[in-house]
Amino acid sequence: MRKFLAPVLFVFTAAALLTGCKKNAESSLTPVTLNEVAHSIFYAPQYAAIELGYFEEEGIDLTLVNGAGADKVMTALVSGDADIGFMGSEASIYTYIQGDDDYAVNFAQLTQRAGNFLVGRTPEADFKWENLIGKKVLGGRAGGMPQMVFEYILKKNGIDPTKDLSIDQSISFGLTAAAFTSNDSDYTVEFEPFATALEQEGNGYVVASLGKDSGYVPYTAYSAKKSYIEKHPEIIQKFTNAIQKGLDYVNTHSAEEIAETISPQFKETDTEKIAIIVDRYKEQDTWKENTVFEKESFELLENILEEAGELDTRVPYEDLVNTGFAKAAAEK
Repeated sequence: MRKFLAPVLFVFTAAALLTGCKKNAESSLTPVTLNEVAHSIFYAPQYAAIELGYFEEEGIDLTLVNGAGADKVMTALVSGDADIGFMGSEASIYTYIQGDDDYAVNFAQLTQRAGNFLVGRTPEADFKWENLIGKKVLGGRAGGMPQMVFEYILKKNGIDPTKDLSIDQSISFGLTAAAFTSNDSDYTVEFEPFATALEQEGNGYVVASLGKDSGYVPYTAYSAKKSYIEKHPEIIQKFTNAIQKGLDYVNTHSAEEIAETISPQFKETDTEKIAIIVDRYKEQDTWKENTVFEKESFELLENILEEAGELDTRVPYEDLVNTGFAKAAAEK
């Protein structure tokens, strides 16, 4: 299994990375720093909770930091630079195996589908995964959820990721769409808004949803160090309550309404484009109805990690997942 945590702690520059709520020195709200793996429309329920004031309703003054990668988010969490981390749950498994006594515990799941799409050069209404045999695809980094889910789908369809096609993993996250417009790749695996941008620019066409074809996968979840949860259970509960309200909102409102609500979080993207992306995510049943991280989902995640060669030893669900806060939030 590859090493996960960098030896040097990641240092965040507040002026450059802070988004969302700002702290009020005279406020009675409890300050909480949330470090997210990426700032993406894929996480619409979280931004709805921010923009609709659900965190304030729960007594939380939220500071949102874009960690730009699960490894950096986990480093911030372990170092104490963040109170709560939002990332793929594989990160908590990696750190647990490294033997840290104060490991990260997942307490709320947000997404239940992969958020990336396969984009090709031409429209393929009858696309089949066998179409990738012999082709070149721009993929993700080894050990990351996008790449592991992609390989999981290929194997489900009888395709060997190492022999039946060429997967280029040399391009950094967020830069593959730009590379796709200028290189000789046949396909690229993209998150939004890059998939929609390629379509709108006429440089690519979404031919498959990895979220649909991989099934229900615990793609992203919230975690905190075991010691933080033990010391601040009331904060974790209030935070989970706010996220549950965000889920309730996106599951009961139209894509257009959601886009209008979260648009302040994406000032460089027009509302119509946000609505297109939200609708695509709603159509594939991206967001859970509640934040409960079920055992079967955790075991599926471990299956994916094992098949990707990133997990040699299974870890206890009971150690790495706490469902008490999520269940309480769902019952409110």
